[in-house]
Amino acid sequence: MKRNIQVLLLLFLGVGLLHISLLTDLYLRYVRPGLRPALIASGVLLIALGAVSAARDGFPFNRPRTDGDHSHDGDRSNGEGHGEGHGHSHTGGPKVAWLLYVPALTILFLAPPALGSYTASRDDAKAPKAPASTTGDSLFPALPDKGVVEMTLNDFSSRAVWDTDRTLKGHTVRLTGFVTPGRHGTWYVSRLVISCCAADAQVRKVRVHGPAAPPADTWVTVTGTWHPTGKLGTDDASPALDVSTVDRVPAPKDPYHDVVVTPDSR
Repeated sequence: MKRNIQVLLLLFLGVGLLHISLLTDLYLRYVRPGLRPALIASGVLLIALGAVSAARDGFPFNRPRTDGDHSHDGDRSNGEGHGEGHGHSHTGGPKVAWLLYVPALTILFLAPPALGSYTASRDDAKAPKAPASTTGDSLFPALPDKGVVEMTLNDFSSRAVWDTDRTLKGHTVRLTGFVTPGRHGTWYVSRLVISCCAADAQVRKVRVHGPAAPPADTWVTVTGTWHPTGKLGTDDASPALDVSTVDRVPAPKDPYHDVVVTPDSR
């Protein structure tokens, strides 16, 4: 690969990382908020490496090299004592190397969206398994007796599958997520949760019973009551909700952080 391609690639990647992590919230589409300092440090390091390489090679002025690398094996002498240097270099790479700019420029000018219904529809929803109790007490605290209970999909899914004490029964709950179409007209309100980055995303899906589905990937807040499905405490149970209202809401800044969504956090 030519040196100027390497230098520009380092610079574009560095600027792209600083752009998404310093000037915008786009980095939240790829990693958890706690990794922001690492992205900033990586961007600064890439720019520094690119600047050092540019200064060393005379880029962008392409200063002629004088280190004797213009021949295959140095000057080889012929029978008359004259050198047979070829006068050219084989350090240039294939033109396809310019395609390496595509991911760097994509981060800088056209950041891909966060993972959504396409990913969620191809993964089975897995409720986080509740740990075994060591005291005999319920692992799920009682919910408030009055009003609508704001819940995360993570908490609702755990209770709907593993809570044999049925703490969801008789309560109206409110969940926020994006629309994931299912089979035969079914649909789900979904979230993708991550431990580190989007590559390890896990699906949380709650099947909706009632209203027709809004368009895929629309962010909604749904209100309803628990719809028991399967035997609680086993893998046969699945999270579902009898929904009474569906309200469209703006997508949150952090699409992977499954928290109770309030108007101030959207």
